[in-house]
Amino acid sequence: MEKLIAVIKRYKVFILLAAVNVFIVILYPETGMKSIEITKSSTLEMLSILPPIFILLGLLDVWVKKETMMKYMGEKSGFIGVLIAFLLGSAAAGPLYAAFPVAMVLLKKGSRFSYVLILIGAWSTTKIPLLLFEVSSMGIKFTALRFALNLIGIGVIAYTTEKLLSKDDKDKIYKRASLME
Repeated sequence: MEKLIAVIKRYKVFILLAAVNVFIVILYPETGMKSIEITKSSTLEMLSILPPIFILLGLLDVWVKKETMMKYMGEKSGFIGVLIAFLLGSAAAGPLYAAFPVAMVLLKKGSRFSYVLILIGAWSTTKIPLLLFEVSSMGIKFTALRFALNLIGIGVIAYTTEKLLSKDDKDKIYKRASLME
């Protein structure tokens, strides 16, 4: 019984959304079926993207020593840590939700918190293929201005967030990351 309660607690949002979806199907069958189709499509897309990412993360976790990661992305890595985080985020493939397992591994390996936030920010706004598409669609001036503003914004948000969090808050985040297996 305790295991069932633990499962329900862990998946309460999923269970609630499934119940809402069933309710919508009953009240509005056409809308409900569209909702189920979208859910199915999104789930299949996610399942096609996440396994390769988890394989690469497993390799990163095994092949890159914590000391190496701390040297290049740790507290005292300086500009090189910012550059690596930004390049990893900009060169990444896949949707934003794929960035969070990467962030977890980086935290687990001792990367500075602000660098992990930079990676997530770069992943969401500065992907290289999207920049090329944006240049062709919106023009170089627009793309350059947006890119520059994103660079400033990502840095300000990452460092402000790091400074606003207490040491205890950051320790809890790092501990959570190290517990994830």
